[in-house]
Amino acid sequence: MSTPTRNLASKAQAPSRPVDLFRKLRNFKEARELEESGRYPYFKAISSGPGAEVVVDGRSRILIGSNNYLGLTEHPKVKAAAIRAIEKYGSGCTGSRFLNGTLDLHVELEAQLARFMKKEGALVFTTGFQTNEGTIATIVGKDDVVIIDRDSHASIYEGCRLAFGRTIKFRHNDMDDLERILNSLPDVRGGVLVVTEGVFSMEGDLGDLPTIVDLKRRYGFRLMVDDAHGIGYMGKHGRGTCEHFGVEDDVDLIMGTFSKSFASVGGFIAGGAEVLHYIQHHSRALIFSASMPPASVATVLAAIDVIRTEPERRDRLWANVRRMKTALTRLGFDTGGSESAVIPVIVGDRVNVFEFWRALFDAGLFTNPIVPPAVPHDQARIRTSYMATHTAAELDQVLATFGRLGKEFGLV
Repeated sequence: MSTPTRNLASKAQAPSRPVDLFRKLRNFKEARELEESGRYPYFKAISSGPGAEVVVDGRSRILIGSNNYLGLTEHPKVKAAAIRAIEKYGSGCTGSRFLNGTLDLHVELEAQLARFMKKEGALVFTTGFQTNEGTIATIVGKDDVVIIDRDSHASIYEGCRLAFGRTIKFRHNDMDDLERILNSLPDVRGGVLVVTEGVFSMEGDLGDLPTIVDLKRRYGFRLMVDDAHGIGYMGKHGRGTCEHFGVEDDVDLIMGTFSKSFASVGGFIAGGAEVLHYIQHHSRALIFSASMPPASVATVLAAIDVIRTEPERRDRLWANVRRMKTALTRLGFDTGGSESAVIPVIVGDRVNVFEFWRALFDAGLFTNPIVPPAVPHDQARIRTSYMATHTAAELDQVLATFGRLGKEFGLV
């Protein structure tokens, strides 16, 4: 007697359904709660150019949260250059640098940047974020190690995440910790890249480049400096924090962005021609992204010319920075270790920082509230930053407002 054939289909269990991918999205409620309470500070629509004063919600407010350090977004030469570029080249390149997206403007800009930064060459990316991401992920291979400051920008972290090598973090600006890590790597099979920032964007303090360069001479690693917030006004000629410390020749790669002092959008990496040639032919962030639009490139070219020919703008910016750092400290605010145009006002609690931001906003000041994870848990702050084009009257109003509200909130 034959054995009945088992009906496997009837015995098979129905496949389990996955958890709804969007469930975690629905659980994100903080932004909605801030909106409902009237304390939501992000994505505020500006109805004017990004000058020293901007129009938000139909009202003029003093902007002390911009990265437009030299105030070049409204410079007549810069605006005229953008207009001429659109008239000649149109609005966009419609392709990547690798294929049909390289204009003679891009080539000219890279040559000008190389001369300005005193490096063999420069390579332009479409955004600053892509510059860090595309550089680090490309040059750090599977046997290599990249060592970064713990307070590094998200784009540096992202480049490390995409790289095949090992990432190690040292405590912020702690050179003893960096040397401890370097001493622990005697058996590394590949190379070592150390990455730090020139000006740290949330604290306003400077990377300890002289000590890092000294360690480089002793341990033989390569050094990359993200100077997005330093180039344009740091250093005698505006070449950034490396010029400020006199270590330009000792830094292998210097990264900069165009969305700060250069009044545009995009980024660049400057360094040895051989290194840039490799990045140019291997970086996915460069090869698979559409190139900078013509107007943006022309804007940067004009900005470089202004930085070279109008050093008085740096002088005015530094006069404003010194005044605000001194006055805010005298009022009793904790301004951290700022040594740049970025001056934080540390509040502490994240709830209080949103309430303080709202009070400043209602009083006519547009600032930036910064909360964890961008800063430590107990270091929520108002990030203020200053421009060469801020007038004495505007800064008087800023200080009067901070003084009055600082007392109301128990910060001074």
